[in-house]
Formats: sequence, structure tokens, C-alpha cells
Amino acid sequence: MNLLRGAVRTYAWGSRTAIADFTGRTSPTAHPEAELWFGAHPGDPAWLETEDGERSLLDTVRDDPEGQLGAGVRGRFGDTLPFLLKVLAADEPLSLQAHPSARQAAEGFAREDRLGIPVNAPNRNYRDPSHKPEILVAVGEFEALAGFRPAERSVDLMRALAVADLDPFVDLLAGQPDADGLRALFTTWITAPQPHLDVLVPAVIEGAIHYVRSGSKTFAAEARTVLELGERYPGDAGVLASLLLNRITLAPGEAIYLPAGNLHNYLHGVGVEVMANSDNVLRGGLTPKHVDVPELLRVLDFTPASEDLIRPKITNDGLESVYDTPAPEFAVSEVRIDGEHLGHEIDAPSRHDGPQILLCTEGSAIVHAKGGSVTLNRGSAAWVAADDGPIRLAADVPTKIFRATVGI
Repeated sequence: MNLLRGAVRTYAWGSRTAIADFTGRTSPTAHPEAELWFGAHPGDPAWLETEDGERSLLDTVRDDPEGQLGAGVRGRFGDTLPFLLKVLAADEPLSLQAHPSARQAAEGFAREDRLGIPVNAPNRNYRDPSHKPEILVAVGEFEALAGFRPAERSVDLMRALAVADLDPFVDLLAGQPDADGLRALFTTWITAPQPHLDVLVPAVIEGAIHYVRSGSKTFAAEARTVLELGERYPGDAGVLASLLLNRITLAPGEAIYLPAGNLHNYLHGVGVEVMANSDNVLRGGLTPKHVDVPELLRVLDFTPASEDLIRPKITNDGLESVYDTPAPEFAVSEVRIDGEHLGHEIDAPSRHDGPQILLCTEGSAIVHAKGGSVTLNRGSAAWVAADDGPIRLAADVPTKIFRATVGI
């Protein structure tokens, strides 16, 4: 077991304070810090703190896959850590995006290889052959757009904005309030000529302004999101797409699970993400980065989903809250130490034989494993190799430990 130093990723939508404050560093930082990667992804691996200095987790796993991953994980996923844990801090909205299925990722990666597109090229869609299901658990209040909401609800929203230019699109969706209707409407908007968008998007923004000023609460969050996106990306079809997605506010500890094909856009907040070990993103707008609308349309799932279906079930099992996700690459839980457990050494629930990444999001704890002990403070993480578990925990103050392991 070793302390794990995450790799900081700087993107324009990140925060100059959130990740620095979380990890106990001086803020504001020189550049916006968007993500903190704790994993063994070749693009930016984390670093183990060892007696001989820092060592890449990627190299450590490659050199000792049996000890680090365990025989069971190697048998299922080969000699690669199958999950990636991130801390995400969004001060501005991310791109409108979705992730491919396993088949789509493998086919897309092979296709772009055949075309000779370098893996690090800015116009590359598929940087690896893996799918990217993911879960995001809010650390503070977190706001997002995720999944196509039931069509009838989107019709109600568009009618509430009272924008005459929207009437043909309201009629389209009201006449076919299902996945096919959502596909037709979204495709119409996302492929619309820019001159058409330059008329429709400002009209929708004006409708949102009037709605907010009216004081009505029913769609207040959706209207404010239209205004925020429209200010940052004027004339972008993604502003219109926000009218079709569930507008979600997560309280600390609440989560959303995003399978393949789920269209989403993180808006604001700090959260912990766990995903399959992939960096495949297909963007449709709200970004200066590469956008590939035809490829996005190919992978999207237009099946309407209520917010309840996007939020994973949480099972409380004594000290641990387990987030129910179907992805085989990862399992996610939060261990809480408080009340009568303070001041005592306790066994962490043992569910899997593979490796673990532990991230302290609140308080401070000593983690004991076969190979020694480490102290985790807020914002610090540890790598527990498969041959170093199980673990025991001790804390004198209320503490929360986020735990990522391999799925069953």
C-alpha cells in the first residue's frame, strides 16, 4: 500500500481553487485545474510514493500485474487496471458529450487507426478501444444535464418559454413523444445551418429571460441553464439540446450513472468520478474542442429516462454506502467512520479480491494493510494492491473514504 499522487489536468472549464483547496495546496492556481486523475491510464498515470521515490502506477502494474491486480482481475481484464478514478471540478460547463459502447469503441478505434489519425491528434474521436461507462458522486452540490427526459416534459418546457420560433419543433415532439421523436428533433437542431441557429438560439434565450423574470419556479433551473450556456456559446446548437435533457442537482453523496450513449453536460460543482479506464469522448457542441456530430448521432441512445433512472440505487451496509452500477470494470462505495466507531480500529467491508483506490473526502484516517500503514487526510489517496488487502481503518474525527474497486 502506498500514498498516491494524482495527475492534475488543466482545462479551461476547471477551477483555480476547488482542487487546490481539496488537496491542501495554495490557491488560486495559475491555471484552471479541471481534473485530478488517480489511476493507471497511459495518458496521465498517478504516482506512488515509495521509499525509493515516486513511481508511476502504470509502470508498477505493468511490472507486477499478478501482485497488483490479482489473478481474478487479470483473468477478466488482462494486465491493465480496468478503472480510473478522478476528482472533477467544473467552474464552467463542459462540452455536450456522450461515450461509446464497447463495440462502438473497438470499431471506432480500429477505423481511425486505419485512417492513420495519430492517437493524440485533436481530431481523433477514439483514443483507446474501450467503452467508458461512468459514475459521478457529488462532493458538494453538483449540477448537470444528463439523459433525454421524457418527451412530454420537454414539450411542457418549450411551451412554457413561449417562443414562436419553437412552435414547429414543439409540434414535432408532441406528435411523436418517444425516442424516435427525440432523435428527429435533436438531429434537426444539431445539424441545422448556422444562419438558422443564429435566429433560433437568441429567440430561445429571450424566452428564457422572460421566463426567469416571470418568477415561475417550474422550469427555473432549465431556463437559467439556457441563459448560462447561451452566454458562453452564442449560436451553439447545444443551447437548444439542453431543453431535451434532465436538469439535475445533486446533493453531497448523491450520484448519477452514465452508461454508453447517454448525452450529458456537467455544469458546475465538484465530484468524484469512477469510470472504465478510457478517454473516449464524442462531443456535439458547447466546446472549442473537436466536434463530430455524425459520430455522436451514431452512438446516442435516445430512449427517454426520468431522473430517477439515472441516479443509481444506494445500499447502506453498516459503515459503507454502495452505489449500484452494472459496469464490470468498477465498483464504488463510501466508507463513513463516525459516532461509536471513532477512536477504534475497524475492518473495512471486504467485497473483492482485486486492487483498491481509497480517496479521503472528509476528515482523516489511518489505513492499515498487510504491507504497512498510511495516513489519509482530506484530498489524499492510497493505492492498495490486490496482494496487500484486506484493510483496517482508524479515525479520531468523522471521516469519509471514497473507495473504488473492480466490479463483480
